[in-house]
Amino acid sequence: MMRLTTAALVALLTTGTAALACGGSFSGFVDGLRSEAEARGHSKDSTRRFFAGIRQSQSVLRADRAQGVFQKPFTDFARNLISEARRKKGEAKGREFDAVFDRIEQRYGINRGVLLAFWAFETDYGGFQGDFNTANALVTLAHDCRRPELFRPQVFAALELFEQGAFDPATTTGAWAGEIGMVQMLPRDILEHGTDADGDGRVSLKTSAPDALMSGAAMLNGFGWRADEPWLQEVTVPDTMDWSLSGITTTRSAADWQKMGVSARSGEMATGLQASLILPQGRKGPAFLAYPNFSVYFDWNQSFTYVLTAAYFATRIEGAPAFDPRSPEKGLSGDAMKELQRRLRDRGHDVGKIDGILGAGTRAAVRAEQGRLGLPADAWPTQALLSRL
Repeated sequence: MMRLTTAALVALLTTGTAALACGGSFSGFVDGLRSEAEARGHSKDSTRRFFAGIRQSQSVLRADRAQGVFQKPFTDFARNLISEARRKKGEAKGREFDAVFDRIEQRYGINRGVLLAFWAFETDYGGFQGDFNTANALVTLAHDCRRPELFRPQVFAALELFEQGAFDPATTTGAWAGEIGMVQMLPRDILEHGTDADGDGRVSLKTSAPDALMSGAAMLNGFGWRADEPWLQEVTVPDTMDWSLSGITTTRSAADWQKMGVSARSGEMATGLQASLILPQGRKGPAFLAYPNFSVYFDWNQSFTYVLTAAYFATRIEGAPAFDPRSPEKGLSGDAMKELQRRLRDRGHDVGKIDGILGAGTRAAVRAEQGRLGLPADAWPTQALLSRL
């Protein structure tokens, strides 16, 4: 699943305005990439061989525009991705690679459940790693003008891997957005965090689970994971809560949340840490405390629903009970959500693309309008709110 990494943002800043070039003739675009690669110091021979067989991929573009799964509410999305069989397989994989996870926990302080959840969601524990040609995917998406700032730097990172003998533009395959291997890492992340954990002298993210898991852990550490700290915890919340305090942009100490009547469904709250109260489907749905490590998940994937589901599944693998779905108010269909976004935009709110997805901008706008209208400001859009607007 596509993500915007910190490394990609850094690459954008360091490559200047060239990183924004996109569109036009595809062959001309490839010629421009080749010229820029040579200007960066890559040899003419390696640059010629890398770009020789590049083709625009319509299947990649179709996949990029067909992400309707993210329109699903959290409970549906989580039930779609999480099964008892997948959880049990995760526990079995944890035992199978116990020594690797012990090393990860000792070196980085990252719980095995965190990586097992990513491994499960990204490739079903390595079972399906994607069959898109990676070089074609990266160049196609760099040419497409939706997110050139992400994909153009990844093309040059793949070229560098090619020069190291770790990438074949003709045969390397992966996800539609250019990620490679069991935990789906982009080329620049592989350059920066790829780790030979099995000691064979190579970083083999497609065939070596130890390499993939240790590399994923190194990447999370590079994103700022705080060792030996929690990331997410399901909680119960009193009906008297000030709902405007919920959301990932508001933090309080867990001790303060506890004083407001928030309590853990299992285990103890990390009262010494800051946390945000997450209500993915409003005040009548499930509730979670998100600790500082939760924000690191957004360097892996930008979808709030995906991030929350991955973080929750990690707690399940670690022994937490299944979440209580409670009885959330009915949300909006995709078309109704788009209409809501249009009305919010017309009122001056920045909701980003009108896509029917309840992203951060739409949630913030919903909360603001709920407060203005005297409704519970829990950021969950309903038909009642749409009608009032």
